Amino acid sequence: MVSTTNQDAVILAIETSCDETSVAVVRGGKHILSNVISSQIEIHKQFGGVVPEIASRKHVEVITLMIEQAVEESGLTLQDISAVAVTQGPGLVGALLVGIVAAKSLAMALDVPFIGTHHIAGHIYANQLVHELEYPCMALVVSGGHTELVWLESEGQFRMIGRTRDDAVGEAYDKVARALKFPYPGGPHIDRLASEAESVIELPRAWLEPDSYDFSFSGLKSAVLAVINQTNMKGETLDAGALARGFQESVIEVLVEKALRAVRAFGAKQLLLCGGVAANKGLRTALAARCDKEGVPLLVPPHKLCTDNAAMIGAAAFLKWQQGEFTSLDMKAEPNFSLEGWAKSTVS
Repeated sequence: MVSTTNQDAVILAIETSCDETSVAVVRGGKHILSNVISSQIEIHKQFGGVVPEIASRKHVEVITLMIEQAVEESGLTLQDISAVAVTQGPGLVGALLVGIVAAKSLAMALDVPFIGTHHIAGHIYANQLVHELEYPCMALVVSGGHTELVWLESEGQFRMIGRTRDDAVGEAYDKVARALKFPYPGGPHIDRLASEAESVIELPRAWLEPDSYDFSFSGLKSAVLAVINQTNMKGETLDAGALARGFQESVIEVLVEKALRAVRAFGAKQLLLCGGVAANKGLRTALAARCDKEGVPLLVPPHKLCTDNAAMIGAAAFLKWQQGEFTSLDMKAEPNFSLEGWAKSTVS
């Protein structure tokens, strides 16, 4: 077995938590040798959202080809692989299982360590693939299934200080987009429309308790639906752009304010923006402007590393590799996997 302190360790990582099948080869937790992704957006678009059974079936159809492609594009061979990592959770259980079975089989065949990895840790450490992290730092995780503030006191140590109490921000975007009759995924349509709108329909902000870092978006979603219903009842024409702008401004103001308040309160050296919604232009622009004003370094991955991908799983798995903390092959998929629990797990 290759020494676990080897900074040149090559990890083959697999990500199948939702509707992207991705395989990557990452060296030393920072250098992407390959990162191939097969998206299912066009398939699920006709249903207005991800259908779990279809997602699982599509993962099965392409996973072997994706592994072969990732290895070929890396310029290495399977014999160069130091460990195999896979998303253990959270995610859709059927989708997770496809990646887990493939990863276990490959690790057994190559006789290399197996590393179960947390999906959100992957999103956070996607930043390490393009930036140098300085601890302590704060991560704002925004995606279709997650909206969280995570405090990283040191490398690989996660403390959840705030989370959504209902809808995740990406989920809220998709629900509002459906109400406005935009195709799935709706987030980019809302972002574009909001940026082009010359007027705005003001909507409420959910601040919750004065000292809370939690989020809530279900009330905002309901407020959007109320505007649409009232407009229809009056027989008026809805200004979709103004409504999209009002929705996005409400979301962004709460995200930015709570993130910066957390940075100040905890003394973070950096703010990390992570997750699929980190690709939102309005959010990136507003957060960058606020961080620049307050002198807070903001780290944001490029768009291709914001959405689900296996390179981020390879980066997070390297944390375990460095500690020699590997996963037993009897590992199970964890649809509701705890980030703190994963960080504290040891060799099985």
